[in-house]
Amino acid sequence: MARRRLRSSTVVLGGMGVLAATITSCGSDPDKRCVDPVTREKLPSYECESGGGITSGSSGTHGSYYYGGRVSDGKVEGGSFDKTAVDRGGFGCSGSGGG
Repeated sequence: MARRRLRSSTVVLGGMGVLAATITSCGSDPDKRCVDPVTREKLPSYECESGGGITSGSSGTHGSYYYGGRVSDGKVEGGSFDKTAVDRGGFGCSGSGGG
């Protein structure tokens, strides 16, 4: 009985998929949300895009980006305003940073 051999292109494509998944899961940024830094309420993204930081004026208070965590009852928790403090982890990542 003849055995069927895998084509080299099939093996290469499968390997490329694994490599791509490893790279994207390890190097991706944590989730970011626009948040009122005082109340920690989630805001529309345009509140963070226009000024960056907290500013009072005729347009009101602008938000700051909050990284990681989750939203519960309209407020964020479990993350940080410091992007470097949030470790995304993922397959193949050491968690120690590096670069």
